[in-house]
Amino acid sequence: MKNILLICFLALSLNGFSQNKKTSNLETITLGGGCYWCVEAVYEDLNGVKSVVSGFSGGKSANPTYEDVSTGQTGHAEVVQITYDKNVTNINEIFKVFFTVHDPTTLNRQGADVGTQYRSVIFYKNAEQKKAAESIIAELNKAKAYKNPIVTKVEPFKAFYKAEDYHQNYYANNKNQPYCKMVIQPKLEKFEKVFKDKLKKK
Repeated sequence: MKNILLICFLALSLNGFSQNKKTSNLETITLGGGCYWCVEAVYEDLNGVKSVVSGFSGGKSANPTYEDVSTGQTGHAEVVQITYDKNVTNINEIFKVFFTVHDPTTLNRQGADVGTQYRSVIFYKNAEQKKAAESIIAELNKAKAYKNPIVTKVEPFKAFYKAEDYHQNYYANNKNQPYCKMVIQPKLEKFEKVFKDKLKKK
């Protein structure tokens, strides 16, 4: 009986160890690059990304609503929280996509979307993410990849608040909406062209 219990205990322990080992490959980064509908749609197609959640970060109040953030008074940015498998993709690739699909040189705006809630920002969770963010910004500026200097902020992550359910998977659920056709679709097409070898298999 003791042997059977020991075997069961070891089996449960090993199973738990295996799960922990598997989840340890996952990492999360929080990015703001204008309207979160656009950024979410892009990363949902990147191979290695496990989940993309739209929400808010960088503000003064807890649990803000979309209407609160839209006033520009809460200090929050529209962001996406991306969870990815480090065995499939990496933080440098995540940032390459980020700096390809939005304009990091326009302060508090992306196209017609204007306000601090649309600012370009990276909320890092560890030293590796901070170093990678600062490095790619320095490289892009040095190479004069854009006509103007990058204004993307690199700030420590403090809190993330998930947006309302109707904001999640917005493009996938509203492809015929004018905003999706005119704003999100061109960003997706650009992403798919540049990163065609990095797309999830459908």
